[in-house]
Amino acid sequence: MANTIITKNSNTATAIPSAGSLTQGELAVNVTDKKLFTKDAVGTVVEISGVKADEANSFSAGQRGAIETLTDGATITPDFDEGNNFTVTLEGNRTMANPSNLVAGQSGSIFIVQDGTGSRTLAWGSYWDFTTGAAPTLTTTAGAVDRVDYIVRTTGSIHAVFTGDYS
Repeated sequence: MANTIITKNSNTATAIPSAGSLTQGELAVNVTDKKLFTKDAVGTVVEISGVKADEANSFSAGQRGAIETLTDGATITPDFDEGNNFTVTLEGNRTMANPSNLVAGQSGSIFIVQDGTGSRTLAWGSYWDFTTGAAPTLTTTAGAVDRVDYIVRTTGSIHAVFTGDYS
């Protein structure tokens, strides 16, 4: 196997290299589209890629996202660009504000942990729509963990389901 890597590149959107412009195994990059191409053993130009966000994908292993820590404060504002799953430990009575960067279809969970004192409350911004029509009452035991699962329906409506008192 050779140690030399030869690359070509293009800044033209949707440009795909021709078979005549590549040798077998040579790489070509479309930097505008962020796509990588090569020529295979039978002379066909193929895209080398991972998961495409605009296509259906199948996975043969589990997929996961990190649990992002929200900053505790009087008002807690999740940034949905930061992740899908979040955790926060409440050190006082708080408000979970409407998140920034909502996109319809995003879903995830928020773990809400009582600090060592407990009895903390959490009010919710107007975008949060719970199954009962009212904001849930948190488990107040010190160290208690509750969870809110959500899916963004529109940029102004988040459907949320509360499950309390995890051990």
